[in-house]
Amino acid sequence: MGKLGKKARKFAKKNLQSVLKRKRKIKSTFKKKASKKDQRDAAENEEENAELSARRNSENGDIEDMSLEAIFSEDESDEDEGDVDVDDSGSDGYLSEDSNCLPIAESEIHLGENGAAGKPSAQNQEILLELENKKKKLSRLKAKDPGFSKFLESHDKGLKSFRNENAATLDEDERSDDGMQSMDEDGPHLYLNKLLTSSAINSWCHLVKEQHNASAFISLLNAYRAACHYGAESTGILGSGSGAPILDCETFCKILMFVLREADDVFREMLGISSNCKRDTILGLKNNSKWKTVRPLIKSYLRSTLFMLNQATDSEILAFSLNRLRTSIVFFAAFPLLIRRLIKIGVHLWATGEETVSFHSFLILQDVASGFSSDCFDLCLIKMYKAFIGHCKFAEPALFKHLQFLRNSFVELCSQDLLRSSNKAKVSINNLSRILQLGLQTKKKEAVKKICSWQYANCIDLWVTYISHCIHDYDLQPLLYIIIQIINGMATLFPGPRYLPLRRKCIEWLNHLSSSSGIFIPVTSLVLDVLEYKVSKEVGKPGKDFNFSSAVKLPKHWLKSRNFREDCVFSAIELLSAHFAQWSYHISFPELATIPLIHLRKFQEKSDVESLRRVVKRFIDVVEQNIEFVKKKRDEVAFSPNDQQSVEAFLQLEKCSGNTPFTQYYRSVMEKAASRSLIMNENKR
Repeated sequence: MGKLGKKARKFAKKNLQSVLKRKRKIKSTFKKKASKKDQRDAAENEEENAELSARRNSENGDIEDMSLEAIFSEDESDEDEGDVDVDDSGSDGYLSEDSNCLPIAESEIHLGENGAAGKPSAQNQEILLELENKKKKLSRLKAKDPGFSKFLESHDKGLKSFRNENAATLDEDERSDDGMQSMDEDGPHLYLNKLLTSSAINSWCHLVKEQHNASAFISLLNAYRAACHYGAESTGILGSGSGAPILDCETFCKILMFVLREADDVFREMLGISSNCKRDTILGLKNNSKWKTVRPLIKSYLRSTLFMLNQATDSEILAFSLNRLRTSIVFFAAFPLLIRRLIKIGVHLWATGEETVSFHSFLILQDVASGFSSDCFDLCLIKMYKAFIGHCKFAEPALFKHLQFLRNSFVELCSQDLLRSSNKAKVSINNLSRILQLGLQTKKKEAVKKICSWQYANCIDLWVTYISHCIHDYDLQPLLYIIIQIINGMATLFPGPRYLPLRRKCIEWLNHLSSSSGIFIPVTSLVLDVLEYKVSKEVGKPGKDFNFSSAVKLPKHWLKSRNFREDCVFSAIELLSAHFAQWSYHISFPELATIPLIHLRKFQEKSDVESLRRVVKRFIDVVEQNIEFVKKKRDEVAFSPNDQQSVEAFLQLEKCSGNTPFTQYYRSVMEKAASRSLIMNENKR
């Protein structure tokens, strides 16, 4: 092959891979080394680019991954640590008893076969079943292999001789102890398997109250532990698989009532502390000799009570137990793991319990959040928020009152530490904002469905109540601005007539925020849009009564009913009345009411329903009277509009009296709205 021509060599030099590779190698050897500053800048740029890409991915992510509940980080690894304690790793929870103080008569002791009380426990039954299965396997092996059978028989003889020797030594021990069963320090103790009767409990109670007998109190705590675990470890009617069986329900009630009533006083008397001691007092007793003696008793009482609260279903027992446990709340300072368990059980009962149980549970959570560390406050707040969000997915009329209590009690807890609660509120509100932003950008069905839901609406209602309640005690202006934007965004995202209940809630939230903060929030455009809803010309029969408080979206057939047009007008009048009532004494009220009156007059002229025209005409007349009243008072003043202090003091005396025509009209409108809502709720029952 001949030499390449000049053009071919020039092309190969520029484009062949081997040439390009050699050029890159030569270039890298002579490349200037980057300085440390340039390397640092490059690393920072990479981090910023990574954060931006992660943010874009989260913004463009799936709406299903954005949860209202899972926004707060929580150490779930410690979630169930309260159920296991280092000190109890080898214990069944019972305390050591003194045999000299047990006033149980011989006739009252009833033992089952072989000295055991009741039937074998569930755990023992499982062991027996496993042994039977192993025996069957061994029998099959014997049939298959005769040599293996002879090997087992030879070893079985040695085991039998060993068992006989063991039995002989045990018999000697039993005779030396007069038939009493020996116990170790961590296991069940004397009389643990003997039947607890009413006379035995009465004698123990007498010894504790009259003689302050510590041994009798320990026996009562063991009986209390058995009563609290009744049903969980039980195999008989009132028997316990590992504890003392209880004779009847009367004895069961005596044990619970006495220990719950007297335990706290006995503990304080044994420790020599007052009834109003604080957490630091309990922590200061750790090196005291009395504390080392009383600590196991307190721990047994607290653990047994928490176990019962987690198992019991009777509301009266739960309410009484919670009320008595609250008096001993300070003792939880010495048991951090039990505090976590107390918070977990308290939040569950607060969210799911009946009215009295829920109230007492909240009082305990409130004491824990205020009396212990800031970590306990955060844990209570996070768990209560998650429980509220988890239970507000549906708003049935029967549950509406309970949801209001959960909301108000959560806000009351947040008001104890506004700095920490405002940080949590900011995280939740920002999450609501991201969900709404994603819905406005994508208009996906999943996003719209998530926003137009009771869970999302109740979450907004929760933080609206929080901001309205605490805005005068802490600077919540940034949160106020964000929540107003979210509410306006919701009203913009759902403009149709079927979303009348949701729009009404949005306007009510804005009115509530405006009245509590004293900041003017325009809502007239949102209200007047309600009057512009196009009603079907084929108006049908009057529909059934529909409760707006239990819906965020109207059914389609409701739009064709006669009631829909009435609801639109009544809603607009009620919402505008609430908005005007706040500013009816303001010096700029005439200008505020001008444009709404123009729209209302147009609606009055177009409307062909006489009853609705009368309602709108009445509202226009009252607003015009108030405009004339404010103008007359405004003409009498001599200060400038720039005098902010004088402007704020304008008509404050008249506002306190509340005798103006518009204020009286507003009261009548709200009374009629409340009566209509009451009638609807009664018809739904």
